[in-house]
Amino acid sequence: MHLIQRMKIWKELRRLEQRVREQPSPSTFVDLGQVYINLDLHDKAQRIAEDGLALFPKSPELRQLADCARRGLRQKRLTELRAKLLRSPTAELYQEIARLQVEAGDSAGLHETCQEWSQLFPADAGCWVVLGQARLVNFYRDLSAAEGQEAVACLQRAVEMDPQAGSARRLLGEVLYRIGAVRASLAQLEELQRCDPADAEVAALLEHVRTLGDRGSDLETLLDEVEAHGSLQHPSLATAQPAHADAAMARVREGLGLVAKLPGVRKATFIRGSKALVKGAIRDGRDPFLRVVRVVAKAAHRFSRRLDIGSANKTVVDGPFGHICICVFGEALAAAQCDVDADVTEVLAELQELVAGALHVATEGGA
Repeated sequence: MHLIQRMKIWKELRRLEQRVREQPSPSTFVDLGQVYINLDLHDKAQRIAEDGLALFPKSPELRQLADCARRGLRQKRLTELRAKLLRSPTAELYQEIARLQVEAGDSAGLHETCQEWSQLFPADAGCWVVLGQARLVNFYRDLSAAEGQEAVACLQRAVEMDPQAGSARRLLGEVLYRIGAVRASLAQLEELQRCDPADAEVAALLEHVRTLGDRGSDLETLLDEVEAHGSLQHPSLATAQPAHADAAMARVREGLGLVAKLPGVRKATFIRGSKALVKGAIRDGRDPFLRVVRVVAKAAHRFSRRLDIGSANKTVVDGPFGHICICVFGEALAAAQCDVDADVTEVLAELQELVAGALHVATEGGA
C-alpha cells in the first residue's frame, strides 16, 4: 500500500472515531468497524462492535459486525496455530484448532484435524470428545438418529480410553437420558459423581434423572424413535425447572423494588443480555440511564482486563445528575441512579445482594 493511500485511510479512521464519539449510532460503529477489518485489525473491530452493542443491543448490523470480527480473529488464530503445529505438534494444539473449527462450523476441517490428532497421539481421548461434541450439536439440532449414534460412539470411545474424562462422561450421560436410556445414563453420572463428589451440578442432574422413566438400553431403537417422533424422550434439567426460574425472577423483581425505595434513588434496573427490568422514570430501552449503565459496565470490565487486575464488580459515576451506582456479577447487572445526598454505600450493598441472588436465574427467564 502506497504512503498516500495509508495516509488517506488513517485520516478516514480518525474521522470515523470522532463521529462515533460525537454521533453514536449503529451505522457509525459499523463504518468504523469495517475500516478496522479492512486494515486487518479484527480485535479493534470486535471491541467497537461490543461498544456499539452496549448502546444498541438490538442492532442486527452490529451483531453482523461482531460475527465478522470474530471470524477474522478465529481465522488469524487458526493460521498461527497451524504454523506452530508444523514446527512442534502437540495434543493441546490440535485441541485448540479443533475447538476453533467447531465454533466455525467447519465439519470437514474438524474431521481432518481429529484424524491427524488420533494418528499422532493415539492414546489421547481428546479428539473423540471433540468429535462427540460436534456430533451432539448436529443431533440436538436435527434429531437425526445417525448423528446421535455417531455422537454416542465417539463419547463411549473417549470414556473407554480415559475413564477420568469428566466432560465426555457427562455429555454421554446427558444424551442417554434425553433419548430414554435412563439406567445407562445413571451409570455414567454416578461414576462422574464418584470422581467429584463436590460437584453440585452433577448432583442436581442425578436427582433429576432419577425421577425419569427408563425406556430400555437399545440405543439404536431409542434414537430411531426420537427421529421418527421429532422429539426427545425427556427434557433437559434447565427445561424441567421453570418454576425455579420463575421464583428466582420474582425475587429479582422484589429486590429491584426494594432498591427503588431507598432514599434518594430515582431509577433502578436489572439487566441480563439485551433485556432489562426497570423501576422509576425510564421511558424505554433507549433511556440515557440504561445506555450509560451498559457502556460504563463494559468499559470498566475491559479496563480491568487490560491492566490484568481482575474484574470490575462495583462502579460509581458522579455527575450533575447525582450518582449512578453499578454492580456486576457474571452476566447479571444491576444499577441505580440516585441523588447527590443518597447513601452510595447502602445502594451498592443492595445492588450487590440483588445481583448475587440472581446468578442462577436462567437466561430465558432473564429480564
